[in-house]
Formats: sequence, structure tokens, C-alpha cells
Amino acid sequence: MSSPQILLIRRAHIILPNGELMIGDVLTRDRQIVEVAPEISQPEISQTALVTEIDAEGLTLLPGVIDPQVHFREPGLEHKEDLFTASCACAKGGVTSFLEMPNTRPLTTTQQALDDKLERASHKCLVNYGFFIGATTENLPDLLLAKPTPGIKIFMGSMHGQLLVDGETALSAIFAKGDRLIAVHAEDQARINQRRQEFANIHNPAIHSQIQDNQAAMLATQLALKLSQKYQRRLHILHMSTAEEADLLRQGKPSWVTAEVTPQHLLLNTNAYEKIGTLAQMNPPLRSPHDNEVLWQALRDGVIDFIATDHAPHTLEEKAQEYPNSPSGMPGVETSLALMLTAAMQGQCTVAQVVNWMSKAVAVAYGIPNKGAIAPGYDADLVLVDLNTYRPVRREELLTKSRWSPFEGWNLTGWAVTTIVGGEIVYDKGQVNTQVRGQALTFL
Repeated sequence: MSSPQILLIRRAHIILPNGELMIGDVLTRDRQIVEVAPEISQPEISQTALVTEIDAEGLTLLPGVIDPQVHFREPGLEHKEDLFTASCACAKGGVTSFLEMPNTRPLTTTQQALDDKLERASHKCLVNYGFFIGATTENLPDLLLAKPTPGIKIFMGSMHGQLLVDGETALSAIFAKGDRLIAVHAEDQARINQRRQEFANIHNPAIHSQIQDNQAAMLATQLALKLSQKYQRRLHILHMSTAEEADLLRQGKPSWVTAEVTPQHLLLNTNAYEKIGTLAQMNPPLRSPHDNEVLWQALRDGVIDFIATDHAPHTLEEKAQEYPNSPSGMPGVETSLALMLTAAMQGQCTVAQVVNWMSKAVAVAYGIPNKGAIAPGYDADLVLVDLNTYRPVRREELLTKSRWSPFEGWNLTGWAVTTIVGGEIVYDKGQVNTQVRGQALTFL
């Protein structure tokens, strides 16, 4: 029988579940939080217990980030990223759990492919993990039965091959059967195809935001909402990017519908193309400063429920290709928490709101038990951040295999100092403990 692992964090600024701040101590035993108090006396422990104590004076303790939309590229595209490198990047960024998307090679569209990812993750992932099952027009039995999974991912656009499900008839067949959460990439493929013809032979990457324009996103979101309401089906709208979509939800958002936004759709806009070119290219594309403002307000008002990164790395060589041959996507797990906490320090929101958007609300939406709060009985997935020190995003310090960020040079605060997964220190002051392993997430 293994010795109990005990962690005692002292003198931290703790964000409590009600959003209030308390300076105090947190005690964890094995994988769970057992006590949160202004001061915890030395716990009674057996001589065989492994005890670690952290002096967190001046640091802020948050629940670990749950990133509910990432593309970690394994299997099949490991030259861009893999589960080990991505989970190292997660640890450095304060991300203690992730939900990964099905567009790997082979596609995650069967129980066998899902099992393969879970097996790989059990050996490679330093943080906790879950994997979506991808919808095709022909795998309805898998969509109904595959487990464990947070839900069904549907690409309504920005995709080709089997994972593109863009007709109302095909979509209706999926919405009509079962009760599992459906998460949609909402862009209208017919609109995108039409716009591609209109803007053919233009190689300025800024045209990407006109080809996959606001209307393409709005059309798909309208259709997804229509089907969700028709079949009373649990719907999640991934990486919402436009003012029009936010306004649509504000007019009438069913209780069973949630939505997310990425830091890049809050903090970057079409002006970024001039500065960083194809590094700003993603799907759905960056929008206008007006869209930024409306999305921020929708997030603060609860119209949008939480934050995801859509971490989707490509190599710099791939990104250097001339548009439209350059691939869409950017890395994000290492910078998301610091970006949002910097926004909080600038008055865009509060630290407690960041905790809700990046931890608690995600756990609630996906039915992930015992995650997203610092309270007894919750899992000991935690991150200590420094809100008093600013440091720029530096390419050479990134752990993602792609080794670049659209936010390179941005001066941020709230960087993770120590990240804890299941009561074990996985990242501390620049060093990753590669011996730690996360666990498969469960979904209620």
C-alpha cells in the first residue's frame, strides 16, 4: 500500500467558491482537498506519509484551469504537437484538465479510436484529459454509445472529408437521437465556398476574415439553435466570434444551451494580420474591434458562459506558406490564464470571474465532478499565480512543440508559479515534473 501524499499550501490568497478572497491555508491528501482555513495546524500524519509544504505568501491560489477545446494532434500529426508536449504546456499555463477534439489521424469517430487516445494519454499526459467523439454522416451508433466522452463534436463548416456535417438533414439525424451534449463549430460551409470563389487569387491573409465572414458564423449558429430547440437537445457553441451571434443569444438563450469564447477573439482582431500575418489566421477568423467589445460584454453578462483556447498548433514552416495554403490555428494553453488575469488587472473583469469562466463554469457545463473550486471534497487541481509581476511572452520559453504564440511580446501578469494536479506538483518555478500523470475525466 502506497504512502499517503499530503500537500500543505500556506498563506495563499485563496479565491473561494463564492468568489471572495481569503488569505489562508489549503491541505490536500492524495488527490483531494481536505481542508481550507485561515490557518491549518500541522496535520496529524503517519510517519510514512509524504508531506510537501509550500509557502505561498504573496501568491494567489486558483482552481486549475479546465480548457474545454484543444487540438493536441496525436495521433497522426505529432510533428505539430503531441499529448506529452501539449500537457507540459498545459502545466506551465496552469491548465490542469483539457478536452480534446477529434480531428486527428485517424479521426476519433469510433470507440476504438477513443480508447486509443485514452490509452496514449494515460502514459503521456501530465494533466487530466477527456476526448470528444467526432460526428460523421455515418457513425450515429458510435455517437450514442462511445464513452467516456464529454460530448459529440460537429464541424458544420471549416472542415473537409468525413468530419464535415453541413446539411440540415444530416444534422437533424444527429440532433434527433440521444441526449449527449453536442458541441458545434458553427460556420456555414456553403457560404464559405461561395466567398472563396469571390475572393480567389488573393494572398493577403486578412482576406480570411472576409471569406469566413460574420454571416457564415451567424447562419450556422442560427441553424444549430433551431435544431437544438426543435429536439430539446443540449447544445454548446464553440469559439463564438461575432457580435451577431452574441446578440442572437442575448435575445433568447435556452437554458440547455451554452457558449464559449477564446482569448484571441476577445483580445485580437483583424488589425493583427498587418502585424503577424498568417500567425493571426484561425477558424473562425479574427473579427473587428466592435466584435471584441460585444463579446466581452456578453461574457461579463453570462450570455457567453466560459473560455476555451482552441489550442491548434502548426509549425512555423507550415504557417509561413502563402495564404490560402497556410493552415488555420494557433497555440494557446500556455498563455490563456495569464492573458485573462492581465485583462482582470486592467479592469475588464475580476479575478473571480476569470476563475468562473476558466474552471467552475466549464466543470458545470460538461458535468465534470469535483472540479473547478477550492473546497473540501474537490480534486486537488490547483494553480498558484503571481499577480504582482509582469513578464513578456517569449518564444524561446514556450513548451508547445510549435514554439510560437500570436501574443509574443505581450507583457502579462498572472503567470503560473506552481501547478498542482491531483495533489502533486507538476510545474514549479519554470520546471516541469514529467513523472506526474493526470487521470481520465468523468462526465455525469
